[in-house]
Amino acid sequence: MTEQTRRTTLLAALALLALAACWGSTFFLIKDMLDRVPTLDFLAVRFAIASLALLVVAPRAIGRLSPVVRRHSAVLGLLYGVAQILQTAGLAHTPASISGFVTGLYVVCTPLLAAVILRTRIPPITWAAVALATVGLGVLALNGFSIGYGELITLASAVLYALHIVGLGAWSNARDAIGMTTLQVMVIAVVCTLATAPDGIVLPDRTSDWMSVLYMAVIVGALGLLGQTWAQAHLPPTRSAIIMSMEPVFASFFAVWLGGENLTARLLVGGAMVLVAMLTVELAPRRVVEGEVPHIAV
Repeated sequence: MTEQTRRTTLLAALALLALAACWGSTFFLIKDMLDRVPTLDFLAVRFAIASLALLVVAPRAIGRLSPVVRRHSAVLGLLYGVAQILQTAGLAHTPASISGFVTGLYVVCTPLLAAVILRTRIPPITWAAVALATVGLGVLALNGFSIGYGELITLASAVLYALHIVGLGAWSNARDAIGMTTLQVMVIAVVCTLATAPDGIVLPDRTSDWMSVLYMAVIVGALGLLGQTWAQAHLPPTRSAIIMSMEPVFASFFAVWLGGENLTARLLVGGAMVLVAMLTVELAPRRVVEGEVPHIAV
């Protein structure tokens, strides 16, 4: 691996870590707003604004995509949009902590799907990191667990998130990152709007709520997905999933720092386990942790 490649992959890993931090910050920022604005309505508005922001910044980016890349981007956007809807529906039937844990199981689903779809060999050290991250997520989130309707559809959303990560790993490239991101976000906006449009769309009526929406749309939605699309052009799917599993760790950090929640032993132990899992795949020799990620055409 050349020095330039090392720098690029390090930057890609840092981009995904920053994305996980942004995702984690949203739990604290929108917790109150969702009592007034239904989640699907919020998602529809958020991704519509994100689409507009990307189109204003790069209006010709989609036009430069090849038909194959456009098709891939539309599929990825559909996967992500349906995953958002299933996760939201599951949240209505299961506690938020369990929903967060089950959603986080994409860290397990990703290497399984990568092994089946991409025929990627997952080394033992990476499986160990996946297992450690999963246990850490459980320590962070769970206080009792049962399997019901809510958990099942939330698990379905985790599988779709994993497919999205695997798809990005196989199809994304740095050159098309802006166009792919824009088309993905537009498809997500359409999916979420169609899901909530029949009973009308409720808009925020407070300045603070709109500020949260703008942050979620521009920083987390547009820039976040752009960063993920670019980063996954340089990182294998499983490594990406383990880095992004830091999301609940950041969520707990912001909840303690800004939300006034107590720092418990569970937060410390669970967060440390996820952090160690991430560092394991980042610091171990690349030839031991990962192989080359094939780019597939569909």
